[in-house]
Amino acid sequence: RETAAADKLEDGVDQLRDDVDARQRQALSHSGGNAQADLAGILAGATEVHGPGVKLVVNDAKEAGSEGSGKPRETSGFSDTGRVRDRDMQRVVNGLWQSGAEAVSVNGQRLTALSAIRAAGDAILVDNRPLVPPYTVLAVGDGQRLSSRFQDSPDGLYLNALQDNYGIRTGISVESDLRLPAAPSVIVRTARPTAEQNKTGKGTS
Repeated sequence: RETAAADKLEDGVDQLRDDVDARQRQALSHSGGNAQADLAGILAGATEVHGPGVKLVVNDAKEAGSEGSGKPRETSGFSDTGRVRDRDMQRVVNGLWQSGAEAVSVNGQRLTALSAIRAAGDAILVDNRPLVPPYTVLAVGDGQRLSSRFQDSPDGLYLNALQDNYGIRTGISVESDLRLPAAPSVIVRTARPTAEQNKTGKGTS
């Protein structure tokens, strides 16, 4: 019953987000702001996107145990070396962003600047939603360049080390067309626009 109520509430939020997005686009269209609205929506994760990119799959080792502490992977003395940890996924995602990804999702969940990848016991959470391995990361961008830059990056080499030394299974492929959903609505409680500051020439430096 609680699950059904939560699903209904989430559907309502999605409908409201779509309505707000449509109204914003309509308002911006009168001032020639469609391109800016599209770009802002993509970067904020507010709109569904598609395009070329890479698909990266990360999975526990075949012989992974379940006796680990559930804490993020340490730099040495791994207590449960065959399990993918939240810190591993953080490095994967950050490495893809730094390699040129324009939009990223993990197991169908779109990531934004406010997204958090954490651990709860042995589970990996993305924005407080538990994920189940294998972990499929989709990243939209220049596929071939993105793949090469990531695999040559410190984070890509880190992932290779996990595969070579601890049996964690990984695979990366260049894709011609990926589709990423919009992120759940984000409530900003602290940040405010700086439009008024810019008008007066004031602001931080």
